[in-house]
Amino acid sequence: MEKSEDRINGGEKQKDEPPAMALNHVSRLCRSVKESMDFYVKVLGFVLIQRPQVLHFDGAWLFNYGVGIHLVQAKGENSLRLPADRDHLDPMDNHISFQCEDMGAMEKRLKEFKIKYMKRTMKDEKIGTAIDQLFFNDPDGFMIEICNCENLKLVPAGSLGHIKLPIDRHNPPLELGNIGNHELP
Repeated sequence: MEKSEDRINGGEKQKDEPPAMALNHVSRLCRSVKESMDFYVKVLGFVLIQRPQVLHFDGAWLFNYGVGIHLVQAKGENSLRLPADRDHLDPMDNHISFQCEDMGAMEKRLKEFKIKYMKRTMKDEKIGTAIDQLFFNDPDGFMIEICNCENLKLVPAGSLGHIKLPIDRHNPPLELGNIGNHELP
């Protein structure tokens, strides 16, 4: 069977190309793992998952939308690496971005949770495309963007590589059996 990236790339396999990859998780230092966990679960819909028992430090693992977020309790000097200004919003600063299928519903959700945000629409009249963006911070001051960036066409710009879209790959196996005493559908 033909691999999905081979099909997308016209069947050409490049020499010395790295193996297929996909984003697995983003790790965040936290002032309070519980407060950050509540935010990512309640506001953004992430699901708390079990961490390997070999990890002997305070933290939590969350997963949804094909990506994990690993929260790590900041201690000692690590606390100095957290953003000092938790309210600063600058779209040109470091952030993680999630695509969203209903920007209006997400904006309503941010309002319901009383989360300060910046709304921006970028229009490209030449190609007739608009991207809506919402920028806000998590409880530790790390910026998050929610967008409908799928409105943009991916066009290689002089790179030698091929765009690879992992289809049906790199998603961790999901156990849909018992969770406690509750059977999942």
